[in-house]
Formats: sequence, structure tokens, C-alpha cells
Amino acid sequence: MSGPYDASVQPDAHSAGARREAPVERLARRLVRLGRRLTAGQRALPDYLILGAQRAGTTSLYHYLTEHPAVLPAPVKEIHFFDHRFHRGVGWYRSHFPLLRWLRAEAARRGHRLVVGEASPYYLFHPAVPERVARVLPSARLIVLLRNPIDRAYSHYQHERRLGRETLSFEAAIEREAERLRGEEARLLRDPRYRSDAHRFHSYLARGRYAEQLERWFAHFPREQLLVIRSEDLAASPQSELEAVRQFLDLPVVADWPPASPTHHHRASYPPMPPELRARLCDYFAPYNAHLAALCGRDFGWDR
Repeated sequence: MSGPYDASVQPDAHSAGARREAPVERLARRLVRLGRRLTAGQRALPDYLILGAQRAGTTSLYHYLTEHPAVLPAPVKEIHFFDHRFHRGVGWYRSHFPLLRWLRAEAARRGHRLVVGEASPYYLFHPAVPERVARVLPSARLIVLLRNPIDRAYSHYQHERRLGRETLSFEAAIEREAERLRGEEARLLRDPRYRSDAHRFHSYLARGRYAEQLERWFAHFPREQLLVIRSEDLAASPQSELEAVRQFLDLPVVADWPPASPTHHHRASYPPMPPELRARLCDYFAPYNAHLAALCGRDFGWDR
């Protein structure tokens, strides 16, 4: 029996794992992609999405989750359909997932259902994504990881510096943020083909105003379809948080999952933030964290 993707899938050109290919490899990959597109109508759509937040542990959660025998990974972790590629259509999106007949046969063989999903951390923040997901995946289970917004912002900034997309100091970057982002949400909502580097790469503070983002999702989905996890809890008590995810996705109980000693992904080291700047950001985020606590009915404990 063929596998879930009918071929050995190389990273797509937009993925982090893309590399320079020989002409034969490039042709082979194009044929695989064409085959998946031609069978798109016979393929599954995701059962779950990991929405973000960026720099909050989404990569670790995705890899933990795909170690469960009932969870199949997508060919690439971040498909970016609902943010960057929605204009390509649902057929293009379906082409990334397994054939329904293969899923049914494999579920019968294993004795339990199989689920598929993806993780694109920009989904939480992009203003047009909740409505698009509601249109295409109204029953999907949605997982959100939230990290102390000060730590998230600084990690985000350091990530952009490493990639060469940020040249300002952290303090200067957050001072310039409102100017950089002005009008970008309206443009993203108006044009499905529009991409905003400023909105994606320089939104250090805006991405930490979590309640604003969750309210957009709650406008389109009942709250029971969203699971909100503190990334600090995932780091400190991964087994208990993964058990909550298992129950949320209705996955079978299996031996050796959750893993006893999970491996964290995408950790980086960088100088600490100056204490006086951290104190300023603590004051800045205090009302937004209070709004989040009221919205979710829990204290996230980010008071410093």
C-alpha cells in the first residue's frame, strides 16, 4: 500500500529545508506535486491547526504531537495557506494531506482513527485568517500557545536579527513598531495576495496583545474548539500539557506517549534584556494581560 503522500516528499520551495536541486530531482518533485494536485478532491483536510503564537513553542508542540502514532505530519510543518496562499484555493491546500482512502485503510489496520494537521504560527496574528479557517475548516480543533509577551517579543526580535531582517536596536525597533505597522492590517484584509514584511517580522509588541487576537477567533469559533496553553507550562510540565492536548484531539491512549523526556526545538541564546526596559514593557503589557485574563478566565502570571 502506498504511503500517505504517495511519494517521498521533499521540502517545498517555501520551507526552511529547501535546497538547490538537480534538474531530475526538480522534475520528480514537480510530478509528485502534480499528482497530489490531481487527486486533491480525494484528500483529507486538517483535523487540527496549531495557530501560534510565534516564538512560543509551536515547533516543539508540533513535533511532540506528531510522535503520537495517531497523528500524521504534513509534508511541511508550516503550509501558510490561510495567511499567504489562500488565493491558491482549497484544492492546493488539500494536496498537502493524505488520501482519504489511505487514511481509512490505515485506520482499519491500526485499529484507531488517524488525524492530520499543521502548524503555521502567523495564523494567530494575521487578521484575515480566522474567517478563512471558519469557512474551510469549521470543525477543526485549534491549539494556541501563549508565552509571556515580553519574552516573546525579545525572542522574536533576536530571531529577526539573526536572519538579517532587523538592523535596529530592540528599544529602537519597538519605538518604530507603530509606524512600521500603520495601515498594514487594513491592507491584509483588503487583498488576499498582499504580504506585509513589517506585519510579520516587526510586530514585536503587537503579537503579544493576545486578547485582541483571540477575540477575532472567538468571533468565528465556539470557545470549546480552542485550547489555550501557556508555553511556560509546556516547558515546565510537558507531559501534563501534552495529555491535555491528547484529550482535546481525542487521541487514543498509547504507551510511551507523551514522551518521558521531550526535546525542545529552536532554542537560542542571546544577552538578557536590560532590567529597566523589561520594567517598562511590564507596565506596557499589564492592561493587555488583564484583558487576556478576563477573556480566558485565568491569570497567566506574567506580572514581571
